[in-house]
Amino acid sequence: MTIKLYDTKLHKKVDFAPLEDGKVGMYVCGPTVYNYIHIGNARTFISFDVIRRYLAWRGFDVTFVQNVTDVDDKIIAKANEEGRPAAEVAREYTQAFIEDMHAAGVLDPDIRPKATEEIPSMIELIEQLIAGGHAYEAEGDVYFSVRSYAGYGQLSGRNVDEMEGGHRELRADGQGLEDRKRDPLDFALWKAAKPGEPAWESPWGMGRPGWHIECSAMSRKYLGLPFDIHGGGGDLVFPHHENERAQSEAACGCTFANHWMHTGMLRINSEKMSKSLGNFKLLRDVLETTDAAVLRFLMLQTHYRSPLDFSDERLEEANSALCRIRNTVKNLEWLEQTAVSGPATLDAAALEAEVAAARDEFVAGMDDDFNTCKAVGEVCKLVASLNAQLGDAAIAQDDVPAVRAARETIEELMGVVGVSAACSGEGVCAASLWPDGVLALAAETAGYAGSDKQEAVDALLEARAAARKAKDWGRADAVRDGLAGLGFVIEDTPQGARVTYNG
Repeated sequence: MTIKLYDTKLHKKVDFAPLEDGKVGMYVCGPTVYNYIHIGNARTFISFDVIRRYLAWRGFDVTFVQNVTDVDDKIIAKANEEGRPAAEVAREYTQAFIEDMHAAGVLDPDIRPKATEEIPSMIELIEQLIAGGHAYEAEGDVYFSVRSYAGYGQLSGRNVDEMEGGHRELRADGQGLEDRKRDPLDFALWKAAKPGEPAWESPWGMGRPGWHIECSAMSRKYLGLPFDIHGGGGDLVFPHHENERAQSEAACGCTFANHWMHTGMLRINSEKMSKSLGNFKLLRDVLETTDAAVLRFLMLQTHYRSPLDFSDERLEEANSALCRIRNTVKNLEWLEQTAVSGPATLDAAALEAEVAAARDEFVAGMDDDFNTCKAVGEVCKLVASLNAQLGDAAIAQDDVPAVRAARETIEELMGVVGVSAACSGEGVCAASLWPDGVLALAAETAGYAGSDKQEAVDALLEARAAARKAKDWGRADAVRDGLAGLGFVIEDTPQGARVTYNG
């Protein structure tokens, strides 16, 4: 099957054909490290993490490059505000970004270049642009001549003759920087040094790079031109990616990125996220109270190009849906372990065909512009069907291979999108995340004096079994009702009672 992706420049879905058979080069714009990232940033990074994982699962050798912008006006402003060096601010928030990505289950890029370590490559590219007549120096600044590149505006769908220049910025002597441009649309490739700001030597004097030039230089250096996919948030289409494309293609006379992909915006309770509205959410704050798998699962339920609505209610829904998947995996594993002797009770061929069909539909969804909502929906449909078919019934030893294959398929497909379907560890269904009330219930009803929640539940089940054996129905019901009030469900099977937590 052919993978299709939506190309921002072409404004349509196209067949994805990598430039080199079996290999994919991806460049995704990283953070400007002047603060902690918010969940809107995280949405972009998680989306491209899923795309990268899927391409690798489909057999491509993926080289994933993501930069760090560690010199920028915002970093300098933050440093001045806090009275410390800009480099110190950048180091702190670079490390914080990496920690946040790990916490969100995002894989490290293969290459993570920092702007301050790539200055020579940027200077080389700027010199090439000047030599080709696409850039010019003005009092220590260097500007890209927008009208020298005929394709400017094609990525964002803008007409260059209808555009306006950027906001006017004044120098210390009161003269506008715009006055030094040949055209108001031209943008800075190199900025002359200002007192107290980071600066590097260049053919035009001390200064620092403009924002757009860094990604052009780093993608060219580490992936070569052209490369397969350039990605980022939808807010980067203009001017950042438009400018990247223009300066890169003007310099090389070739295609810069073969495909452009962008994520949709994230909203909070159907409103735009902003500090002024008081709904600004940092990723690390959200992850203090939300399992990373739940956050990822919420994001997977919306196509990466569509606006994503974030709310506590949607987090709860994602939590419940993921818990159903994990409980099913746990139940399938339990059925495998408690299989009885005797002839098969399942139609193994039918079950295997259903699992294979779910896998095919998952792939079809992901092949259609990485449609995670459809792909994950197929996993949820398979889970619902398995629960309806298997329920509490025992299975025979001959049924185990088909049941194991179903469980492993669920785990594999969820792993493709970076979400563990296992109930072990610190996942959403892990005992560590069960309510504390289970300890009090076990102490009161089963005489349990420990602090392990799994042991507490086991003690409650043992107490209930003993009460049922002694026909002490009141005590047995108290255990059942107490667990139910905390979100647990007890199922009585021929192999004994088992409990699941539905939150």
